[in-house]
Amino acid sequence: MGKQLAFYFQQNYCVGCNTCQIACKDKNNLPVGQQFRKVYEVSGGDFVEKGQAVIPNIYAFWISISCNQCKNPVCMKDCPTGAIKKREEDGIICIDKEKCIGCKNCIKACPYEAPQYDKVSKKVNKCDFCMDLLKQGKDPVCVSSCPMRALNYGILEELREKYGHISETEGMPKASITDPALVITPHEDAIKGAE
Repeated sequence: MGKQLAFYFQQNYCVGCNTCQIACKDKNNLPVGQQFRKVYEVSGGDFVEKGQAVIPNIYAFWISISCNQCKNPVCMKDCPTGAIKKREEDGIICIDKEKCIGCKNCIKACPYEAPQYDKVSKKVNKCDFCMDLLKQGKDPVCVSSCPMRALNYGILEELREKYGHISETEGMPKASITDPALVITPHEDAIKGAE
């Protein structure tokens, strides 16, 4: 296989503005209810009493997630028609609309909720890493639209060499399920729960 493309998420830069989610939805002209990229908040904590003082011990951070072009794609394994394929040249997972029967097995299998059912076409679709933009030498729209530069992409091994091997934080599915092509520099509060 060629070089596996991957997303890089610098979680401590993400402010939960949803710009990546909106740009993706706009670029792909997705109807209400469909999102190829989702941003969600993880929060928690409590208050600690120290004598007369009540000290807040709370946290909040965001996760921006889409299809992770997983190395072990459970969506592909659960597709009965072989409509889901992993491209040899870059590891991008694609859905062949001609073969898709809309059974939703891939939706049930994916822990990231990446595949999305289209009620009009009665087929499933998902993030394709903006292959059309990549061919033009441009960045995926989620990356180019992020005002905080929290998202980037590159070759998985190069990203891991530069940023480490973390691919899950608190609030995310276990990376061992699919071996996602994702590298995260986690928010300081996101590490606590993932350990």
